[in-house]
Amino acid sequence: MNNNTRFTGIIAAGFTPMLDNGDLNLVKVPSIVNQLINEQIKGFFVCGSTGEGPSLTTEERQKVAAAYVDASAGSVPIIVHVGHNSLRDAQTLATHAQDIGADAISLVPPSYFKPKSIEALVSFMAEVAACAPNLPFYYYHIPGITDVNIDVIELLRVGGERIPTMAGIKYSKTTVYEMQACVEMDNGRFNVLFGSDEMLLSGLCGGAHGAIGSTFNFAAPLYNKIVDAFAKNNITEAQRLQGLAVQMVNVIMQFDGQPSLKAMMSLVGLDCGPSRLPLVTLKPYEVDKLRRDLEAIDYFEWGR
Repeated sequence: MNNNTRFTGIIAAGFTPMLDNGDLNLVKVPSIVNQLINEQIKGFFVCGSTGEGPSLTTEERQKVAAAYVDASAGSVPIIVHVGHNSLRDAQTLATHAQDIGADAISLVPPSYFKPKSIEALVSFMAEVAACAPNLPFYYYHIPGITDVNIDVIELLRVGGERIPTMAGIKYSKTTVYEMQACVEMDNGRFNVLFGSDEMLLSGLCGGAHGAIGSTFNFAAPLYNKIVDAFAKNNITEAQRLQGLAVQMVNVIMQFDGQPSLKAMMSLVGLDCGPSRLPLVTLKPYEVDKLRRDLEAIDYFEWGR
């Protein structure tokens, strides 16, 4: 993939399968990848928030990335998240992503010693991107987790001047007006991927080229129908389908974030095991309630 290629469509934020003791269980990856490719997923974003990247060692992240690249065998693109509080570890992950044949890299900003300026953040990004000079580079904007809420328009401007591989942004915030500004800046130079599943239709209306999301792992058919309805200008149908997605998300999020999302995989036959501490895995009775509540809204009829 070259730096002029744009990602489009529904891209799954891949889970990291684990054994009950918390070790990696990467033998599960091929079945996950194959199932989602069959459901018309357009790519995978690995070792991000959904994939518990910050809770994995650098070596584990390399293994997860390689497993997804190997399993996809070039069928769909793999974007590897390489963000890290350590510049050196981020560089190691970027080099590894290029070496294994990934299609792009992405990076959240350091969140312990937070960058105090756009210049400092772009300098960090530039040193990481330089370690994978053949891969498109995406900034991962998720201030709700990183607490780094910078002016992304200025970031793209400065980053675009200093980083030859600067390709776009994964925009995981609900301020669609700002996301739209990213789409429109510099005559549409940047590839913008939206990261709020429950607002996918809003993101498409704002001009997002594609989307990266957790719930795409277990509701890809639903989201593909939203994309198709929007493309056909059938807004009424797209709104109806997006409303179903919102119902699903509301049921899932009655429990704790990522663990409840990961538990969903067991309900669709793609068990990814527990979450790693400090995330607390759902208990069996919570998974049972999750299933019952999903049945109550007929999720297994329209979500799959």
